[in-house]
Amino acid sequence: MQRGSDRLNVHRDDEMKHELRGLLRSGHPTRTEEWHDPEPAADDDPEVWAGPVAPGQVGASLETVRLELARHLGRHAFPAGAGELARALRRRNAPGALIDAVAGQSRSHRYENVQQLAEALVA
Repeated sequence: MQRGSDRLNVHRDDEMKHELRGLLRSGHPTRTEEWHDPEPAADDDPEVWAGPVAPGQVGASLETVRLELARHLGRHAFPAGAGELARALRRRNAPGALIDAVAGQSRSHRYENVQQLAEALVA
């Protein structure tokens, strides 16, 4: 069903798809300006690109766990207990392993900031 809001007709749309098919399947950047392409990861970047960092994982240092927590929790989440922080992580769609690690902490302890929480998770 045509609504009449298309700028191009069906034939021109199919023609444009055919013209772009090779570029999109080539695996190469399709932009003419190099500055449009995303930058590769630097050597000193944390390895978050390999997947979510969870406490207890190999290579999960204090810095990477703190970075992952800070990505999902803001300053307004603190001070809070483990249950409150786990709920905040769930609301922000954090990785399940990170939520489970936070939820497994002592319910009686309150964390003042991300640093305290990260130290408790890595210890």
